[in-house]
Amino acid sequence: MADAPNHRTPAPRRRRPPRVTRVEVETDRGVFMISVAAELANLHPQTLRVYEARGLIEPQRSSKGTRLYSQDDVEKLRRIQEMTAELGLNLAGVERVLRLEQEIEQMHTRIEKIELEALQAQVHLAEELEQVRRSFRAELTVPYRGGLELVRAADARSPFGYKPRRGPDAAA
Repeated sequence: MADAPNHRTPAPRRRRPPRVTRVEVETDRGVFMISVAAELANLHPQTLRVYEARGLIEPQRSSKGTRLYSQDDVEKLRRIQEMTAELGLNLAGVERVLRLEQEIEQMHTRIEKIELEALQAQVHLAEELEQVRRSFRAELTVPYRGGLELVRAADARSPFGYKPRRGPDAAA
C-alpha cells in the first residue's frame, strides 16, 4: 500500500438548502392550469371539465383560451368532491347546495346593510330627539308653587309677585 498513490477523496460539498420563493397572489386570480388544479383537488382533469359543463365551476381563461383555476376554484372543487364522496350527493344536489349557499350569502349581505341603515336611523332619531328636548328645556319650566304640570317659561309667574316689565319703558 505504500506504493499506492495518495488519492484524497474530495471534501463533500455542502448542499445549499433549496431556495423557496413565496409569491402572494389574490385567491380569486386564475393561476393553475387544469392539470395542476386537478392534482391539487385530487380529481381527474376530465372531472373538472364535467363540473365546468354542469356550471359548478367557472375557471377563467387565458388569452389563448386555456382554463386557469384560482385558489378559490380549487377550494370549491375540494368541497364538491367532499359533498359527492363523503356526503353521497349527486351533482344536482351539489348544484342545489351551492345555489342555496350563494342565496344565504346574499341574504347576510342584505341583513348587514339593513342593520346599518337601522342603526343610522336610530342615531338620526336620537339626534332629533335631543334637539327637541333642548328646545323644550329653554321654553318649559316647573313653577315654584303649584302642581307638577309644565308651563312655558314666558307664562310662568314669579312666586314673589314680581312681574317683569315689558315694553319700551322697561329699561327705565
